[in-house]
Amino acid sequence: MLFQFIKDYLKHRLTAKTRHGTHSPFVYKLADEVIYDFTDKSEYKNIEEQRKKLFNDDSIITVTDLGAGSHLNKNRTKKISQIAKNALKSPRLAKLIYRLAKHTQPKSAIELGTCLGITTAYLAKTDTQTEVITIEGCPQTAEVAKKNFQELNLTNIELHVGNFDVILPDIIANQPGLDFVYIDGNHRKEATLNYFKWCLPKVNENSLLIFDDIYWSEGMKEAWAEIKNHPDVTVTVDLFWIGLVYFKKGQAKEHFKLKF
Repeated sequence: MLFQFIKDYLKHRLTAKTRHGTHSPFVYKLADEVIYDFTDKSEYKNIEEQRKKLFNDDSIITVTDLGAGSHLNKNRTKKISQIAKNALKSPRLAKLIYRLAKHTQPKSAIELGTCLGITTAYLAKTDTQTEVITIEGCPQTAEVAKKNFQELNLTNIELHVGNFDVILPDIIANQPGLDFVYIDGNHRKEATLNYFKWCLPKVNENSLLIFDDIYWSEGMKEAWAEIKNHPDVTVTVDLFWIGLVYFKKGQAKEHFKLKF
């Protein structure tokens, strides 16, 4: 599995473009102003300090995994420091999620897969008026995330604990529309396609759906291919680690691979 992942990564690097190989004005602007904006921002500092605390936290918790599990550690009891090192999104990727949310300016943002709450914190920092709704399957991990939100003084986060398949449909039903959805959990083909289909009735031309780990497995690659081909989808951006899905009306259907 790891060999295939490395092979997919190398293939992506060889076939992906930079902003200068992009002929879509929308995607060029997105790449130039958001994806490749590596300037430091004041919002990053406290969150990255919190990440360092987690790296040094050797407390042990029992992990309940409702998704496809971890490629790295199958043990049910884990140190928080282990989870932080193996499961958290890298600073580079978490900051990109922040910039994408800032660019989208959502009234609400939904995240599937809170983990220890670092990416959730980035979403919450984009705008204090943005309601961030996050779902975590593991109660013990969710407790750590909750503590992190308190220490970072984040008050615009609504944390739900339980099975995505049970909780997500109700959350979507209660939203007037979906502005920003980040799907990072239960890396199975069927589940991923279900989440996508549940979101569709509430998306609009300014909505952004982000799918994490699109090269995680053969099933995830198949799910990504189906999502790209859906008639409602007009633009996708494959950054290897994540896939961006847009629904721009009047836009020619185009798929882009960008180096990141």
